[in-house]
Amino acid sequence: MFEILMLIAVSLYFAQLIIISIGAKRKFIKLPDIDLPKISIIVAARNEESNILRCMEALNASIYDRDKIEVIIVNDSSSDKTGEIIEKFIADKPMFRTIIPEQGRGSLQGKANAIHRAIEVSTGDVILTTDADCAVKPTWAKTIASYFTENVAFVGGFTRQLDHRPFYGMQDIDFIALLTVASGTINLGTTLSCIGNNMAYRKDCYNAVGGYERIEYTVTEDFQLLMALDSLKGYKIIYPMNSASIVTSVPCKNIKELYWQKKRWGVGGLKSGLSGYLVVGLAFLASLSLILTPLFYSGVSLYLALFKITCDLFFLLPVYSELKIKFNLVNFLAFVVYFNLYVVFLPILVFFSKRIEWKERTYNS
Repeated sequence: MFEILMLIAVSLYFAQLIIISIGAKRKFIKLPDIDLPKISIIVAARNEESNILRCMEALNASIYDRDKIEVIIVNDSSSDKTGEIIEKFIADKPMFRTIIPEQGRGSLQGKANAIHRAIEVSTGDVILTTDADCAVKPTWAKTIASYFTENVAFVGGFTRQLDHRPFYGMQDIDFIALLTVASGTINLGTTLSCIGNNMAYRKDCYNAVGGYERIEYTVTEDFQLLMALDSLKGYKIIYPMNSASIVTSVPCKNIKELYWQKKRWGVGGLKSGLSGYLVVGLAFLASLSLILTPLFYSGVSLYLALFKITCDLFFLLPVYSELKIKFNLVNFLAFVVYFNLYVVFLPILVFFSKRIEWKERTYNS
């Protein structure tokens, strides 16, 4: 009986991966350089003294017409040297400016408040966001902006992690896997998720949905904004897979930090709707089957467990090739353990508690 249920779960999971892969490979029309829009890049920084300089140096190397680009660094109530580092770096760089946001209230809290305040003073037609612990490619802004043809409201991008050891590498693979799911589902017309450190949207569309001031506050403000933009009539949400628009972020340094990151995403995912529950549900059943294999061991169950792992491998390999990232097998093996465990146990943790600790702040969703 266990083998039959496992066969059904893994087969459905395999079919889901094929469908997602088809969507993720979709290509989109791009604007010529002469038609690129004026853009505002926004970075919200809170106690990022160890990361913010790397972030600003990468943004300063952006290949973009200097008359069409501005970078707004938001010093979000930092108590370390973040503000000093920002001021020193941007002193002789007119493309940059910094603001200290006023205190948030209502829906405007935390990062959502910081970004909203920056958008209020921005001059670009398209808003790009990344995080203070990220480094963008010189081609990032140009590539993301080039997808804003006439009816595109939102463009998502891929983020990877520094991966020089297995604990970091498994997070890198997890990021790529999750964002491939986001890309594939969005490009097939089902909006499920995005990542705030690599996304962009039209400013007039942001204003049309009322911005973060009108959107219900959650700890995954990027997802809430995505869903609001998706409700606009006559506009498209797209998620192209392009190596030129990759952002590299700093991975969680320890289990505690990683736990809160995953729980924050899990709580945010509760608002993803029926399609989101279906995608997560099939992954849950397939991973649960793999975890239970030692308890119901047989030749068939072992074969199906190996098939599930192989599905994940061949789902990821073409993505890494398309994004021009070297695939590390050791990191993948660490990912197999990590991914299958959290896919099973994270929903249980979220069910019993929705409290989140993030960036030295506590949230109760």
